[in-house]
Amino acid sequence: MGEKIEIISTVTVDHSKDLYKIVDALNRSLKRDDLMFGLALDQEDQSKAVFTIYRT
Repeated sequence: MGEKIEIISTVTVDHSKDLYKIVDALNRSLKRDDLMFGLALDQEDQSKAVFTIYRT
């Protein structure tokens, strides 16, 4: 219940339609190492994506 999620790193990259596949593969492969990966469109520039690495 007191679980905290820590942001390790965030980077903005050019958006690609298949970028989510990399994030999905990382999440499936590294969740046992308490790592989680996120991807979101940049709010200010929809041609960019924000990739975030979390420790859970």
